[in-house]
Amino acid sequence: MSKRRLAREHCLQSLYLTDITRLSQETFLGMFQLRDFADEQKVFDFYKGLFTATVANSGKIDDIITSTSKNWSLDRMSAVDRCVLRLAICEMMFLADAPVAVIIDEAIELAKKYSTENSGKFVNGVLDSIAKKHSPHTPK
Repeated sequence: MSKRRLAREHCLQSLYLTDITRLSQETFLGMFQLRDFADEQKVFDFYKGLFTATVANSGKIDDIITSTSKNWSLDRMSAVDRCVLRLAICEMMFLADAPVAVIIDEAIELAKKYSTENSGKFVNGVLDSIAKKHSPHTPK
């Protein structure tokens, strides 16, 4: 598994916990800083940047999801699918350090691994629509 995928997995876990609990962002950063993957500063920095940017832009990201997935409100989505979409949209729209196709592929893999058997298709459909509708930044 690539180190960036590992960082994305930890980000998904942090976002999920943020979504279902009332604990602060700092609590999760502190918890995940104690994990083995945090020993590599570059990997931890990617995780931290993705997590904090997703939380900071959650309102904008949720607006994008809501406007794109007409038949699915955020409340109807599984918490895992919602969090996968949030981190992928953040990476596409705000971080722009990987090609959109790579970000979508990574999100599909996360959805397949951590959610239902149909989640990969659902995440792919929503993210593909967002990529076509919005102009995600391209990596430098």
